[in-house]
Amino acid sequence: MDMDSASSVVLQTLTQATSQDTAVLKPAEEQLRQWETQPGFYSVLLNIFNNHVLDVNVRWLAVLYFKNGIDRYWRRVAPHALSEEEKTSLRAGLITNFNEPVNQIATQIAVLIAKVARLDCPRQWPDLIPILLESVKGQDGLQQHRALLTFYHVTKTLASKRLAQDRRLFQDLASGIYSFACSLWSHHTDCFLQQVYARDEAAALNSLERTLLSLKVLRKLTVHGFQEPQQNMEVMVSSILLCCVCREKLEKTIILYTKVLLDFLEYHPYAFIPLIQRSLEFAVSYVFTPAGEGVTFERFIVQCMNLIKMIVKNDAYKPAKNIDDSKPESLEAHKIKTAFFTHPTLTEIGRRLVSHYFLLTEEELTMWEEDPESFAVEEAGGDSWKYSLRPCTEVLFLDIFHNYSQTLTPVLLDMVQNLKLLPVNHRSLYNAVGLAAYELFDSVDFDQWFKNQLLGELQVTHHRYKLIRRRVIWLIGQWISVKFKSDLRPLLYELILGLMQDPDLVVRIETATTLKLNILLGFGFLTEQFLPYLESIFGLLFQLLQQVTECDTKMQVLHVISCVIERVNIQIRPYAGCLVQYLPLLWKQSEEHNMLRCAILTTLIHLVQGLGAESKNLYPFLLPVIQLSTDVTQPPHIYLLEDGLELWLVTLENSPAITPELLRIFQNMSALLELSAENLRTCFQIVNAYIYLAATEFLQNYGESLCRSFCDLLKDITNEGQVQVLKVVEIALKVSPVLGTHVFQSLLPAVFRGIVDGERYPVVMSTYLGIMGRVLLQNAGFFSSLLTQMASECSQEMDQLLGSVIEMWVDRMDNITQPERRKLSSLALLSLLPSDNSCMLMSHFEEPKLSEEEEPPTEQDKRKKLLALEDPVHSVSLQQFVYDKLKAQQALLGDESFGALMETVDTELVRQLQEFLQGL
Repeated sequence: MDMDSASSVVLQTLTQATSQDTAVLKPAEEQLRQWETQPGFYSVLLNIFNNHVLDVNVRWLAVLYFKNGIDRYWRRVAPHALSEEEKTSLRAGLITNFNEPVNQIATQIAVLIAKVARLDCPRQWPDLIPILLESVKGQDGLQQHRALLTFYHVTKTLASKRLAQDRRLFQDLASGIYSFACSLWSHHTDCFLQQVYARDEAAALNSLERTLLSLKVLRKLTVHGFQEPQQNMEVMVSSILLCCVCREKLEKTIILYTKVLLDFLEYHPYAFIPLIQRSLEFAVSYVFTPAGEGVTFERFIVQCMNLIKMIVKNDAYKPAKNIDDSKPESLEAHKIKTAFFTHPTLTEIGRRLVSHYFLLTEEELTMWEEDPESFAVEEAGGDSWKYSLRPCTEVLFLDIFHNYSQTLTPVLLDMVQNLKLLPVNHRSLYNAVGLAAYELFDSVDFDQWFKNQLLGELQVTHHRYKLIRRRVIWLIGQWISVKFKSDLRPLLYELILGLMQDPDLVVRIETATTLKLNILLGFGFLTEQFLPYLESIFGLLFQLLQQVTECDTKMQVLHVISCVIERVNIQIRPYAGCLVQYLPLLWKQSEEHNMLRCAILTTLIHLVQGLGAESKNLYPFLLPVIQLSTDVTQPPHIYLLEDGLELWLVTLENSPAITPELLRIFQNMSALLELSAENLRTCFQIVNAYIYLAATEFLQNYGESLCRSFCDLLKDITNEGQVQVLKVVEIALKVSPVLGTHVFQSLLPAVFRGIVDGERYPVVMSTYLGIMGRVLLQNAGFFSSLLTQMASECSQEMDQLLGSVIEMWVDRMDNITQPERRKLSSLALLSLLPSDNSCMLMSHFEEPKLSEEEEPPTEQDKRKKLLALEDPVHSVSLQQFVYDKLKAQQALLGDESFGALMETVDTELVRQLQEFLQGL
């Protein structure tokens, strides 16, 4: 089929593919998909989208198919890759004419050329850049713009390549075309300014578009094209700073100019040093002097503040602690900064930040009234300082105050002392004193200020005073972890109690947040001081949780509630009823909001710990929640799994008895053991908790599948991971020696072999010996059959194999660092001595006294204690056991033979043995 007939068939199919009728659309899409790998298809597409008389939608689709083809078939190594001949022809066809009339299609073609350039430039496409540069110089307005647009997308794409070789190629390109790009940008800027001056709006807009594109090119070349940028960068920056005075439709351009400066400063701080002085003069004059009034706009102020902040904070501009170790460039930058930030300049910046930029704007006040929850939650951290004015001013204040605290501390203290005389807004000043709390630590007697000034502020109930009330409680929160007398806490809890009933929702939310961040989590919190207020504050927090409607706010309040429960632990029991009833409803409502569900899980974790055995009353709600959160077949598990596992574990640890539903959830575990390395430790803790809670039911139901999972895990796991798996087996044998041995018997030969072979990794060997010690001491019959099995596998005599085991065991006794396991090994090895009686004396077991700070024991702690009472390791006196074994040997062998046997023992060992047995 010749090219023309191919074109008409493809054109017809593309036309059908733009149809609204799916009966026409679907077959056309399928046909196009089949053609994707046909030779000549992309040449036809090129002809179609270059034909300006055709329907725009059809041409648009042709560009998209071409673009997708580059991603899939342009690389030489791709399956169905395009031939080199066709690629050569396509490259030539893409840059024959820059005259696309439709903006959107022009942009897509520019992106498409850039995609090819990423793969082929400069080696397979050496003429691309020269042709672009030539076309950019052209007199035809449309051609010039389209070439410039393509030039930008190509530059942007090549600048984004990160391999060292690609970066060198880009640097070569940049050095070759940089001065041209500068002159291009300069030319368009001049045209634009002349046209603005002549009030030729249409021409000015066209020039502005070209100025922007050429500046975007320049930005990429400057930031990514030089290891050490050239001096002519200074010329460009000087022009940028001059151009920033333009207004009206220039906002985009101005922001781009400041982005160039910020990028340059971030990537090339040393090359930026000659520009520090002018950048600071420029930014400070527009943001902190009358020069900026009426000229500046918010995004520009943010960018200027970020420029000041980055210069102030930049480590490259600070001398080393030992001046002699400093780079000369750092000393030079430090000198420029010191000369610029004089006492008057810093004072003016500090005062204007507090008295002007810390004020709430009209928009913020409206938001407070109309959408209080969004207002209360919006003042969040993260990277918001890069884009939003309020966090930006606060971060700048913090950085400047930190770096120039000697100058600014007296300025701020003066404002505090003259608070009644100054027209400055109280709220703004409290904001500053809170932000600078760590710097002002030695200069402010906060306890006195709290009693004499701040308490009074909180007594004023006028509606307009809510701004002050909110900022004061926030301020107290900032200082409480810095400097606050413990005996003032009860007074503070009284205040919180009052403010949690404030008519204003924003004040109530701020009070709750302060309670969590700085009082409950802060330094110096004493539970007994808080307990008298617990019932009232907890009730008010619960009310607030019900009153707020946004998921983010509910989450914030829930975190506070969680925190209270965690701090008071079992003391929460009398007051938790309302929350227990409400959480199922909240869980149901939050189906679409996984982060809120995570907050509910965290609250439940603390609630279960606080309720202890009483948490069984929560099971109808709790167990389905755990089931959903830990089921890897359910999409929400991606968000809920970690907290869900933690909740599962504390539920088991605090469970008074197993229930069929609690046992049934374990069906989720085998998939979890396969899935996630990062949660394995918690999974093993859950298995252990089931063993302690109900070993018989649990091992009968799940022992076999667990053993299979463990066998799979042990094939492909680190030494640390092996130890974790084996510890679970050890606990199963300890709690249920007969059933445990039966369930995990397929694992035991590997343990036996590990001991005989002398496993090199000490912690693994110690765990092997712990497992075998349990089998030997508590299930001797099984040990005997295992020994028979292993002897036949190794073709050895049983006595000979047992001898090897004992020899290795004694040799590796020093690997065993845990006292419990060392005693277990001693008892196990002694039990191999033949004797007629086995004396198992119960030793005295004392109930330990709990100190004030310690958490009350969980149900699992109690189970472990009862188990310890029955465990030979804790109940048998080793001294008595050794003595009885030796006596039994003497009785069996007779005095004479026993004496002869003892003669063969090392004399030092006999001495130690006599010392050990003294007093019996």
